[in-house]
Amino acid sequence: MDIEDLRTFVEVADAGGVSPAARRLGVAKSIVSRRLARLEAELGVQLLARTTRGASLTEAGATFREHAARACAEMDAAREAILPNGDLRGRLRIAAPLTFGPTHFAAVFAEMARRHPQLHVHAAYSDRFVDLVAEGFDCAVRVGYLQDSNLVARCVGPLHGRLVASPAYVAANGAPETPDDLAAHEALMQGTEPWQFLDGERVVTVHPRGRFKADNGTALLAAAISGLGIAWLPDGITQPHLDSGALVHVMQRFPPPPAGIHVIRPPGQHPSLKVRALTELLIACFDHVPAASPVIR
Repeated sequence: MDIEDLRTFVEVADAGGVSPAARRLGVAKSIVSRRLARLEAELGVQLLARTTRGASLTEAGATFREHAARACAEMDAAREAILPNGDLRGRLRIAAPLTFGPTHFAAVFAEMARRHPQLHVHAAYSDRFVDLVAEGFDCAVRVGYLQDSNLVARCVGPLHGRLVASPAYVAANGAPETPDDLAAHEALMQGTEPWQFLDGERVVTVHPRGRFKADNGTALLAAAISGLGIAWLPDGITQPHLDSGALVHVMQRFPPPPAGIHVIRPPGQHPSLKVRALTELLIACFDHVPAASPVIR
C-alpha cells in the first residue's frame, strides 16, 4: 500500500469528507478520490460511506483508520530519523490566535520557513477553539490560561496582562479598587470566563458580567477604548494605548497572575521533529522576553 494513500484516507476520515481533506492536503479532489479508490481496491473492503454531506467511516474503516494513522506516524518518524541534522521536510500546519498571531507569531513562522527550505508552513489564524485532531493541525500556539484537556502543552514564554478601561469610563463609573468591586462594573469578555487576581500569594477568582462580548482581543480592545467597560487584555496589545492615554490601568493592587504562551499538540508519545523545532524557536523568541517584543535569534 502506498503511504500517501494511507495518509489521504486518514485525512478524509478526520476531516469528514473529500473536499475538506483535499483542502488540507493541498491537492485536487479527484486525486483524493483516486487514492481512496486505490486503497479500498487493495484492501477489498469499503472504508468510507460517501454521502451528499461528506464521508463517514464504515465499521472496517474505523478499525483500519487507527492502524493507518499509526503507520503514517511511524513513517514520519522514520523519515525524520534519517534526515540530515536540522533538515525538515513535509508540511507543518499551525493554528494561531488572531489577536496575537499576525503581529507576534507570524515572524516566527516565517523564520521557521526560512531556516527549513523544504518545509511547507501553513498557519491559520483564529481566536476560536480549534480541534487539532479533527481539523488536521500539527500543533497550535495558544495564549492565556489553558483549560484541562487531553492535549499536550509546552509553555514557551510568559504572557502578562492587566485590567484596563478608558478615562471616560472611569470618569463616569469610577474605578474598581478590589475584585469584589467588579460586580458593579461592565466587563468586556469573550464569553463567561472567570477572571483571577493575586491578593498577595492568594488567588482570587471572580465571575464578572457585561453586555459586550467578542471572540477576539482586538475587538475587546476597541470596546475598552470606546468606553464600554473594563477588559482584561495582554500587555502586548494594550501598552501603546496606555502610553497614549487612550486607556488607563485599573485595580493595580490586585494584578492578574501571569498567563503563558503555549504550544499545544495532539497526544502522542513524542512530538514530531518539526513541532519540536518550532517549539524551540518560540522559546528562543519569547522565554523571558516580553510578549510585545519578539526577537528572532
